[in-house]
Amino acid sequence: MKRAAIYARVSTSNGQNPGMQLEEIHKYCESRGWGIAGEYVDTGISGAKERRPALDRLLRDCHRRLVDAVVVYRYDRFARSLRQLVNALEEFRALGIEFVSLHEGVDTSTPNGRLVFGIFASIAEFERELIRDRIRSGLASAKAKGKRLGRPRVVVDSHRIAALRRAGASWAKIGETLGVGEGTVRRAAQQSAKNPSAGGSVTSCQA
Repeated sequence: MKRAAIYARVSTSNGQNPGMQLEEIHKYCESRGWGIAGEYVDTGISGAKERRPALDRLLRDCHRRLVDAVVVYRYDRFARSLRQLVNALEEFRALGIEFVSLHEGVDTSTPNGRLVFGIFASIAEFERELIRDRIRSGLASAKAKGKRLGRPRVVVDSHRIAALRRAGASWAKIGETLGVGEGTVRRAAQQSAKNPSAGGSVTSCQA
């Protein structure tokens, strides 16, 4: 008997009840002759949150191979975006787990379901390409306008760093004293050691 995991979610705990979702999913699993491996319900959690207690537990059980199929009422109860949905289905496919969404009538164990998943994957990849193109265009535009890209630079007193080190201060403590990150302090000290003839301050990337 195939072991089905049921996932349901409602956005608020005020007046919303996952009972309807669970009832329909139970009927579906019964019609397929599937056993219920467990119910995973997130209540009062927005779909915008990728991390959800019940969903996280479901994914852990999938990796432990305790589940053969995941059944949801509709896509937006499970995934917050098309990209998250595609990533999850790719993971399920690698684990040999089927995915069913009742509302959309999609079942990845069928040829039609696999076709729909392929379409979703193509759309998600198209979205990723659009985002990458927008980022490249924005960087090129900023560079053309003479804007400095990357992290801002800060001036750090290398003599004071050396004095604090001689006094036994840790890198973290020196960073705290100077108001910069530990990595910035270390890089400033390294630059000073490479160029001891430089002045009393060193310009370093912000940590």
